[in-house]
Amino acid sequence: MIIGIGVDVVDVARFAATLARTPALRARLFTVAEGALATESLAARFAAKEAVAKALGAPPGLAHLDAEVLRGEHGRPELRVTGRVADVARDLGVTRWHVSLTHDGGVAVAYVIAEG
Repeated sequence: MIIGIGVDVVDVARFAATLARTPALRARLFTVAEGALATESLAARFAAKEAVAKALGAPPGLAHLDAEVLRGEHGRPELRVTGRVADVARDLGVTRWHVSLTHDGGVAVAYVIAEG
């Protein structure tokens, strides 16, 4: 059963400019593993984190670091949740996540499904 769906779009150039203007933002938004990726991949992961919040109904207190997008088998994105994100997901009955990322033409998009 689908518990929630979230989608988000990020302008890659604008996102890159924001990271350049505020270097400390990278550590507030991304785990160490994520932070080493190219800007396009970071923009897609930021979109995924925002989509996770939307899939959960955007409750207060969620932290970007509590949702980590990893490369799974064959490069497929996988979501690892901890902290408040994991607590809310558990309370809603989420047992599985589906995430899709893309970036092309200066835009990054993420689509997240919370399944229970």
